[in-house]
Amino acid sequence: METAVNILIAIVLLFVVGVLGMGLWNMAKGGSSNTSQRLMRLRVIAQAVALALLLGALFFFGGPKH
Repeated sequence: METAVNILIAIVLLFVVGVLGMGLWNMAKGGSSNTSQRLMRLRVIAQAVALALLLGALFFFGGPKH
């Protein structure tokens, strides 16, 4: 279970990096401001999901090992 959560966290973090890259690319080429806003909202939501997964993993799997 712990491995599956770690893989899911990695996937979500890669998604965040990808959306950030798309936003930077859109800004660099002078793209639509509507697209920039949509990408920023998507990035914030993805970051919130990543943070929730990280905190959940710490809560459930971060305790002392016996």
